Amino acid sequence: MSNNLSTFNSFIEDYPKFKEKSLSGRYINTDHILPLLKNLEKEFQLDKIGKSNLGEDIYSIQLGTGKTKILMWSQMHGNESTTTKAVFDLLNAFLIKRDELILKEILDTCSLYIIPILNPDGARAFTRVNANEVDLNRDAKELKQVESNILRAAFDQFQPDFCFNLHDQRSIFSAGDSKFPATLSFLTPSMDAERSIKPSREVSMKLIAAINEKVSEYIPNQIGRYDDGFNANCTGDNFQSLGVPTVLFEAGHIGKDYEREMTREYVFVALLAGLNAIATNSYKQHTTSQYFKIPENGKLFYDILLRNAKVKSEIVDVAIQFKEILKDGKIIFVGSVENISPKLAFFGHQEIDCKFNLVTLLDKTEISENVIADKILVNNEILMINYEIK
Repeated sequence: MSNNLSTFNSFIEDYPKFKEKSLSGRYINTDHILPLLKNLEKEFQLDKIGKSNLGEDIYSIQLGTGKTKILMWSQMHGNESTTTKAVFDLLNAFLIKRDELILKEILDTCSLYIIPILNPDGARAFTRVNANEVDLNRDAKELKQVESNILRAAFDQFQPDFCFNLHDQRSIFSAGDSKFPATLSFLTPSMDAERSIKPSREVSMKLIAAINEKVSEYIPNQIGRYDDGFNANCTGDNFQSLGVPTVLFEAGHIGKDYEREMTREYVFVALLAGLNAIATNSYKQHTTSQYFKIPENGKLFYDILLRNAKVKSEIVDVAIQFKEILKDGKIIFVGSVENISPKLAFFGHQEIDCKFNLVTLLDKTEISENVIADKILVNNEILMINYEIK
């Protein structure tokens, strides 16, 4: 089969045509995707595959007629919605340009089974966990939660050849020990405590290497790799241990893109690159060493760094991290002071030079760690810290 990389590059230029404009920001729940699912039902197979703990429907979308089967699921963690947006962008591409060579080859060689929101209760409440306050990504072995059982039933019934486990990651991650944020990260989960590289894991390593090669053209130096410590309770580790090549996708941060609209496009590119590499078998040209060359994620970023701030008569750096709060159907980002130290060896997605001026809270009390600081005073001038996503 053809590699069609030139076709891939020209196809990505059409991304604005595929972007689902009704989905934006970070707060995505089942209400937002229902109209889209009804539209997709005209062309693809749409099924209700179960209900959440609180009775919300969980849906699957199936498309393609090929022998190679790919299972992907998003919003296993309810507050991780960037990949859900990218999935609907991808589905739009299949709707709008299904006869395009790159998409036709995928549909002819692959069958896709997609669960767009696995944890609808968590999505509605904007929480990582489900309604029982359980992290579904730590329930793969015991299967105590209904949503975990729905995913496992889909896995057993569909019997995939590949799994795409789709997530968001926090804005703290750097691509290695560098000044670049990990805008995307990947992992081929381990299949045992020894971190063995058996055939299925080798395949997923090569697949990630292929994805990384393509996406790096768009975000050079901004792709990271997670530590592969084994946890039998994690879904990816569990599926990998069953011999199915599994890839963890993590949508990360860049600049002031707190709505993750820029990252969303890169996830779209990564998904398409992965599907294309599978459909064309081009991932086989890559090596496991290329996978290990992807820098392992560091934790070198704060959302805001105030440099050269005067606090308690000392010149320090003040690190602020946003807390995400759901309020009236919107996500409010409220600043929390995480670290106050001289010359912090970290990076900020936004860095502000206070020029040795006094920094206090709005009421002129001293700023300190672990306090909410949505507004602060720098030399008696108000600096807004909170960030609101509409």
